[in-house]
Amino acid sequence: MSTLKELLAQREALDQQINQTKDRERSEAVAKVKSLMSEYGLTVADLSTRTPKPAKVSKVAAKYRNQATGETWSGRGLQPKWLKAAVAGGAKLTDFAV
Repeated sequence: MSTLKELLAQREALDQQINQTKDRERSEAVAKVKSLMSEYGLTVADLSTRTPKPAKVSKVAAKYRNQATGETWSGRGLQPKWLKAAVAGGAKLTDFAV
């Protein structure tokens, strides 16, 4: 059975091998990428030509308007407080139609 000291030494040796292999493979990959870039005439700018998609924003026309304050509601989502209060106070939803 191995001692703790021996196992730690083995781990250290493996860590060194891992780091050396990682560095070597990374260097090879960089060389390969550089070779392909020169072969096809690519630049770093060519690699990052992703155009972001514009955010899809659709503005919905207002269907209801508070004449006193100018506040509007499109009819989507929860009713705003001003409209709830008005309807609770006896007004009809059609009274606020645009």
